[in-house]
Amino acid sequence: MAKKPTVYEFIPKLGQLRDDVLFGDVWEHPDLSKRDRSLVTCAVLTALYRTDELRGHLKRALDNGVTEKELKGMITHLAFYAGWPCAVNAGRVAIDVFGDD
Repeated sequence: MAKKPTVYEFIPKLGQLRDDVLFGDVWEHPDLSKRDRSLVTCAVLTALYRTDELRGHLKRALDNGVTEKELKGMITHLAFYAGWPCAVNAGRVAIDVFGDD
């Protein structure tokens, strides 16, 4: 059986926009550091319960200098603003991501 394509293989324009606009332009803009962008992005993905996307961005955040302690603090903080289930979900994702090290 053939392997399923990724969403970016299935819809190449999404991949191009991600690479050229999102990561090629927005993430490179000097108004925020990549570290700050990562923290903000993880917070939004946590609040919106975007599990799959959060996994990749937690890894990126660590690479961009956000500490595990800061990410845990962000998750705890958002429990009171985004809701307990969102924070617990993010905590489960973080366990997987931080455990990969």
